[in-house]
Amino acid sequence: MFKVLTVNVNGIRATKKNGGVEWLESAGVDVMCLQEVRATHEQLHVAIAESEFANWHVSHSPASELGRSGVAVLSREQPSAVRVGFNSEEFDHQGRWIEVDLDSPVGPLTVVSVYVPTGDADKPLKQAEKYRFLDAMDARLAALATRASRTKRQVIVTGDFNVGHTELDIKNWKGNLKKAGFLEDERAHFDTWFARDRWVDLHRRFAGEVAGPYTWWSWRGQAFDNDAGWRIDYLIATKALAEQCRDVVVGRAPSYDTRWSDHAPVIATFGR
Repeated sequence: MFKVLTVNVNGIRATKKNGGVEWLESAGVDVMCLQEVRATHEQLHVAIAESEFANWHVSHSPASELGRSGVAVLSREQPSAVRVGFNSEEFDHQGRWIEVDLDSPVGPLTVVSVYVPTGDADKPLKQAEKYRFLDAMDARLAALATRASRTKRQVIVTGDFNVGHTELDIKNWKGNLKKAGFLEDERAHFDTWFARDRWVDLHRRFAGEVAGPYTWWSWRGQAFDNDAGWRIDYLIATKALAEQCRDVVVGRAPSYDTRWSDHAPVIATFGR
């Protein structure tokens, strides 16, 4: 079996301090995709230095602005290629998109870790930035899907997409219809990806048409205890790869005080 994990760590140094690196070690995965690393290359390596990940291959795209964003892919096997961003002068320095090519047990594979901007419906400039990113992401997803259809190299795109696709993905969806993360124009991008049958939402395929399972909960109030969450962390795969997926699980913390991030890891297991 071959396992891929994605998680927004909300700062890798804080994750280490709060026991998250040990949890990730125990997950027994083969590829780990991180978002909001918020660290330099050196700081990331220090954070994992005492773990098995010290011997893994680390592909990291930090933001040019210190303490912001940052995405990474950690893999047991050495990538044959690493690509940062999607040729965007606006976004490629923000630490939001990284691709690695691997020779995996499920065949030639491209793994992507993405951190979509949060946006803000009350701040037009900030929300417009999110839409520009989603437009750029649309184009890259189309190119990756086309390549996958013509070659044996399949693709999995993982990360914090900062959008709940449907009403099943947010506990209080009625109260968030006009909020960033559940705006109709944001969700329309997902409709396009999945309607073309080129991308499969792995988590939804296995969970079925049920509420959640959620992957993010506010630190405030009783959101976690009441499971008033959002499903904004995804693993989407090209069709041929999706056929090899055997399971998807959310690593929800057992209690509020054992959380090491406001997001939960999501793990997909593949096998031929």
